[in-house]
Amino acid sequence: MNALAYGRRQGVRGVGALAYDGLAMTGRQLRRVRNNPGLAVLTQMMPVNMLLFFGYVFGSALAMPGREYRSFLLPGLLVATAAGGLMTGMFQAAQDTHRGVMDRFRTMPVSRAAVPLGQAVADLVVTTAGTVPLLLTGLAVGWRIEGSAAGAAGAVGLLLFFRFACTCAGVFLGLLTRSEEAAGQLGAASFVLPLLSNAYIPTDGLPDWLRTLAEWNPVSAVTTALRDLFGNAPVPEGAAWPVSHPLAGALGWCAALTAVFLPLAVRRYARTA
Repeated sequence: MNALAYGRRQGVRGVGALAYDGLAMTGRQLRRVRNNPGLAVLTQMMPVNMLLFFGYVFGSALAMPGREYRSFLLPGLLVATAAGGLMTGMFQAAQDTHRGVMDRFRTMPVSRAAVPLGQAVADLVVTTAGTVPLLLTGLAVGWRIEGSAAGAAGAVGLLLFFRFACTCAGVFLGLLTRSEEAAGQLGAASFVLPLLSNAYIPTDGLPDWLRTLAEWNPVSAVTTALRDLFGNAPVPEGAAWPVSHPLAGALGWCAALTAVFLPLAVRRYARTA
């Protein structure tokens, strides 16, 4: 925490101290991104590349009556990118833990909640900026917002809420890992989540047991909610409850993940020696 933020903090307590410390930690995380722009650009360009590859290669092989595959795909890619907060949060928390940064923070008068919260908020800022190129590319290849402006704004808000929830879960898991390498391997496994969902393909053609598993995946509920809010696809009939009631299901998943993993991350950070 820089000297200015530390000096301002001395006269505040409680929520005020958390706000000052949280801003300082958020600034630190954003400076990490600024000092490693190559990684940030690579991370943000990957969804764009996937949209172009999946949209033009797989899209030509997928017949979806009444629907353009790229319009179906874009909300799924947005949610898959948001789910990547699990990997990002995990790796950054593990990196700070095993390089002694967390130990230094514990010796300072810093709010215990500010450290994981600052990381999650900074990741949210970076994600917001990184979503713009993907949306612009989607518009260039034919995707359109077919619903209302209010629905589109709600879709973006829901997407960021899901990213925040995934990052909180990633921070907690990163604090549990025994090495940076383990965090990287575990984080890579999170790519399975979008694959086992309706992000890339409809689930109505899957075997019953696999369809049930995919539709109870949080990614499926959030993806369906985004498609509905953007007006890109109707809500599937006969699906599991989180997908047949996508907005309620998506908000429920996001709230549950945040309520569980944010307190656990704060507690784990405070107790880890």
